[in-house]
Amino acid sequence: MSYEQQTYRGGVAPVGEDPNKTLGIVGLVLAFVAPIIGVIVSYIAKKKSAEGGYPENTPAKWGFILGLIFTILGVVFAIIYFIAIAAIIGSSGM
Repeated sequence: MSYEQQTYRGGVAPVGEDPNKTLGIVGLVLAFVAPIIGVIVSYIAKKKSAEGGYPENTPAKWGFILGLIFTILGVVFAIIYFIAIAAIIGSSGM
């Protein structure tokens, strides 16, 4: 256990920057490229930051939120796409 973790548990916040912030930034970038993976990586970064005594990891929080939004939008657009394809095939008289 590091000194920073010991002092945090004693009531004093750790000094320095969150070492899991980089993982949060990776999760945020992945939220745009591969939303499901971005959600997972951002969640892991947020959880590790909280366990390490850094309750606020903003990139991880936004990566999680945006990853969820983009995943939901992707599913909605996929459903609309398949419905449109089925309607086109059904109306062509095959």
